[in-house]
Amino acid sequence: MMNKYTILILSLAILLSALPSDAQENQQSAFDILDAVDRNMLAETKIVKSRMIVHGRRGDRTVSSQTWIHGENRAFTEYLSPAREKGTKMLRLDDNLWTYSPRSDRVIQISGHMLRQSVMGSDLSYEDMMEQDKLTDVYEAIIEDSELIDDRDCWRLLLTGKEEGLAYQIRKIWIDKDWYLPLKEQRFGHSGKLLKSTKLSDVIDVDGRKYPGKIIFKDELKSGSRGTEWIIDEIEFDVDIPEIKFSKASLKK
Repeated sequence: MMNKYTILILSLAILLSALPSDAQENQQSAFDILDAVDRNMLAETKIVKSRMIVHGRRGDRTVSSQTWIHGENRAFTEYLSPAREKGTKMLRLDDNLWTYSPRSDRVIQISGHMLRQSVMGSDLSYEDMMEQDKLTDVYEAIIEDSELIDDRDCWRLLLTGKEEGLAYQIRKIWIDKDWYLPLKEQRFGHSGKLLKSTKLSDVIDVDGRKYPGKIIFKDELKSGSRGTEWIIDEIEFDVDIPEIKFSKASLKK
């Protein structure tokens, strides 16, 4: 015959087995949030006209460009101004990146440590420019807390890379609970040192999506950095883009 202590232990065991694991529940909800962010931010194709305002020690300068994006692995950018940068182009195919400068009439492949270099003196690296992967493909996530960012209720997610070799092994992202839009982010290296931070604002509505009209990037390792503003002037989703656009032949056209 079971005594009262045995019955109590069995009852607790049954009760616990019927409840979902907190860790599993947290992991699943974090995945769902990231998946919603991916679906909001990414598209089969995108065309973006934008301006990059670089706040340098000697003053500010603005670089405008147009970018064509197909999926996660193909992107083509042409710089439109200023005159010094006009005609410069950049092509990404999978993990490969090439740039073309009309001044030298040369195509150069950017690889290895060169990917960490600044793009036109900005706070963005070539690695940052290449980043288009789905967050759910690259990172595991947990929900750390909820916080207000610009009076918007956000989840704070901690992301950890699924594999080695990522530009940012650890990331913290504050995601708006209604818009499924990242409003703030911190990006860390393997050592846990803060490398980059971003802040998103001026939210616009495009075809039912909430999208940032402005992103401020800051290289936390660059002494005295005032950040780089990336402002979206026009954006179109799911538009037809000729295949030839994503070819090396387009770099010299």
